[in-house]
Amino acid sequence: MLSKNTICLWFDGTALEAATFYAATFPDSAVHAVHHAPGDFPSGRQGDVLTVDFTVAGIPCLGLNGGPAFKHSEAFSFQIATDDQAETDRLWNAIVGNGGEESACGWCRDKWGLSWQITPRVLTNAVTSKDPAVARRAFEAMMTMRRIDVAAIEAAVKG
Repeated sequence: MLSKNTICLWFDGTALEAATFYAATFPDSAVHAVHHAPGDFPSGRQGDVLTVDFTVAGIPCLGLNGGPAFKHSEAFSFQIATDDQAETDRLWNAIVGNGGEESACGWCRDKWGLSWQITPRVLTNAVTSKDPAVARRAFEAMMTMRRIDVAAIEAAVKG
């Protein structure tokens, strides 16, 4: 059954490669179907992979091999909540170590240009604390980081 709302991600011929990487990297992720073009299209030929149905962390997605016209940007990202430093490091290293690049405050970009926020739950809880001093300290600590350091956030919370 098709989901009522599916995120469509545009790729330049690499939708299956990206979906396969996401399925291998993120829990509750899978490649469900690969659809080949029934005829020629602007960025490919009949028989080429046109779309890929997959999920990322339970979110239904469609990878469309639409060609080079549109690029991913930080205006869209997946935010993945992590439970500890080990999970944070594993996901960060998978993305950055597979041709991606680091950014600031827990953000990184994969080799296909898609942005990810690898966000430990301790950070989210701290920056949304009802205690404004705790939220400020955690926020200020986060602003100095690339990959989030859970121990440093916990230290900031304690003051």
